[in-house]
Amino acid sequence: MKELTKVEEQIMQILWQLEKGFVNDIIKELPEPKPAYSTVSTIVRILANKGFVAHRVYGNTHEYFPLISKESYKKRSLNKLVNNYFDNSYKNLVSFFAQDDKISEEELKEMKKMIEDELKNKK
Repeated sequence: MKELTKVEEQIMQILWQLEKGFVNDIIKELPEPKPAYSTVSTIVRILANKGFVAHRVYGNTHEYFPLISKESYKKRSLNKLVNNYFDNSYKNLVSFFAQDDKISEEELKEMKKMIEDELKNKK
């Protein structure tokens, strides 16, 4: 799977939310200042060339839809993050979050419970 630029990922987030849409539908969801129609159209065609989206033709217009699920892309991105920044160790990732001051004690307890529940499920 190829890499997405920040702008391509922003368009994919919108398509995942919409599930399908025309270029104008995508533009409506983008923040101000809105990019030109031709800019968004070009980005969507790039996404199609990369295999992330496909389209249906209706006369002179195209309706786009994701070929890659958000869940699949999320897993791939997380694996890349763990590999590149945490020595391919999920333990190092969890340790990083556990030590982060932005995570509350309550969130840490919830994460601990989730891990304990998952351990029970794997037995």
